[in-house]
Amino acid sequence: MNNVVCFVLGGGKGTRLQPLTSERSKPAVPIGGKYRLIDIPISNCINSGIRRTYLLTQFNSVSLHRHVRQTYNFDPFNGGFVEILAAQQTNDGADWYQGTADAVRKQVRYLQQSDIEYVLILSGDQLYRMNFREMLDVHKSNKADVTIATLPIDQEKAASFGITRLDENGRVRGFLEKPQSQQELDHVKTSPEWIDQQGIESKGREYLASMGIYLFNRDTLVDALLKTDYEDFGREVFPASIRAKHVQAYLFDGYWEDIGTIKAFYESQLEMASSTPPFEMHKAESPIYTRPRFLPSTRVDNAEIKESLISDGCVIEGTSKITHSLIGLRSYIGKNASITGVVLMGADYYPSDPRGATKNAADPPIGIGEGTIIEGAIVDKNCRIGKQVVIRKPNGCPEDGRCGPVIVRDGVIVVPRGTILPDGWKLDNVEPCKF
Repeated sequence: MNNVVCFVLGGGKGTRLQPLTSERSKPAVPIGGKYRLIDIPISNCINSGIRRTYLLTQFNSVSLHRHVRQTYNFDPFNGGFVEILAAQQTNDGADWYQGTADAVRKQVRYLQQSDIEYVLILSGDQLYRMNFREMLDVHKSNKADVTIATLPIDQEKAASFGITRLDENGRVRGFLEKPQSQQELDHVKTSPEWIDQQGIESKGREYLASMGIYLFNRDTLVDALLKTDYEDFGREVFPASIRAKHVQAYLFDGYWEDIGTIKAFYESQLEMASSTPPFEMHKAESPIYTRPRFLPSTRVDNAEIKESLISDGCVIEGTSKITHSLIGLRSYIGKNASITGVVLMGADYYPSDPRGATKNAADPPIGIGEGTIIEGAIVDKNCRIGKQVVIRKPNGCPEDGRCGPVIVRDGVIVVPRGTILPDGWKLDNVEPCKF
């Protein structure tokens, strides 16, 4: 894999993930209690033997840069790196990235090193585990110019994805973005028997969705970037490659989730806390890497915890109840609190750390106060939630709206980063309004 280089696309403004992306980029959003989204594609590369990775960033990227810099340091004998390529003014141009393909085009000089033969293009906001060696083997064995990872899905989901149409050899012959009519769906349907023959159980699935993961021959990609003004891989580069080049499909049948909305994020995180998670962080043969933190073990004082994940450095006081929730780093949960269906991201500081102090001494400390009830919510980092607070959706609450300092997106309550809720604050008492 020494002749493979990877470009991870840091994504746009992440509008659909706000307010989680108000102060950070999508790949920097915390997941799994102690990781960030960017850890997923980089870990997949490391576990696949890919040692050269470039991360293209643009929006709200300070915390992302800090995380990557503190996490991915290869030893000098390895020769590997994870380098950040931020949008910047150069002699060749002063524009920001105009799309996924344009972002790589503006950094094309990093592709033109003589020892690079293949280029892997990944997204920084997807949750999955994949061995890219297998994808490269399919690419080589079929003498392809481009290989795209595809996921079998059923007709109900097909209208939300770009669907590939293959021939009997797995070569991509057509591509349709989000087919809606039955005629369009029939045009891109794949025989379940053919999928079964590839070693994947079709289970009634008849459509192969693009995962937004591309493997290019280096020269093919460079030509596509320098000889056209295409700005996006999915909408322009990939469809054009089907017409002019040999594009092969790589079938994947593991867990995959595009973390593009608040609902998708919320549901994927709570799935991790279930007794049978569809995506497990702890796999010895393919671990997910992240920044090492020197935190103490979590202390639990006579609390009741069911079907939940608890991260490092937490303090959970007595008689508290935590059910089907994900508890992030340095979380403090006071006595007799009730946490149900909550993604609690934790804190950057302990309550006693002066770096986390506010100007108002009356503000509650970082964490969850005594007797507080939280249900069906995402609580971002460094929130100060006082005693006897109630956070749960009131009757008539809109699917998208603001309730005082709290925001509802996709039907999920989100307490934005650093929010302060005083003792006794109740969501029931706040008149909801639509955006």
